[in-house]
Amino acid sequence: MKTLKNLIIIILSAVLILQGCASMNKTQKGAVIGTATGTAMGAVIGHASGNTALGAIIGAAVGGTAGAIIGHQMDKQAEEIKEKVPEAKVERVGEGIVVELSSQILFGFDQADLSTEAKSNLDQLVKVLNEYPDTDIELQGHTDSRGSEAYNQTLSERRAGAVSSYLASRGINNTRLSTKGFGETMPKYDNDSEEGRAQNRRVEFLITANEKMIEQAKEEAAR
Repeated sequence: MKTLKNLIIIILSAVLILQGCASMNKTQKGAVIGTATGTAMGAVIGHASGNTALGAIIGAAVGGTAGAIIGHQMDKQAEEIKEKVPEAKVERVGEGIVVELSSQILFGFDQADLSTEAKSNLDQLVKVLNEYPDTDIELQGHTDSRGSEAYNQTLSERRAGAVSSYLASRGINNTRLSTKGFGETMPKYDNDSEEGRAQNRRVEFLITANEKMIEQAKEEAAR
């Protein structure tokens, strides 16, 4: 009963926070969300919205003044990514950044090998990522709903792994990188249309503060 009550509180808090954040900028949202939530709420929001990136970033939030400081640094990084990789969808979420690249940009149909165009785009992204070394990068692979669940799960993992390997080959420290494959389980777009299926075939980059950035932000906030 207590567990159920806590879950209800978490969900209601998430709704109120997300509604209340509408008039705030992204840095302010990071401070508010991080103060009131944590990994539990991140998981609830991620699964409820079908957006694993959103859930993961909210779950990792520091909150308070330190969270606002981290958010300000993420603001700058997001703007640089938008400028250098115009083909990417870049979204500031709380204290992190979500960068979405569709498989049309990264891969050929039903392939996990990076195209020449993909490498060119990733090279531009690497330039920005290397300017901000105190961040962690999680690569999340997704597919549309065509094909078997088992096949799509494997394909999503291979694609996330291919992007991670390429980033490492271009100088991104392996300790910053992690991968997850979600197959067809977390669509953000409509799988009933060809356009929606194409958008669901994607790799998302979750950029969050690492321990060093978090500690520096806390020290700055304490001054």
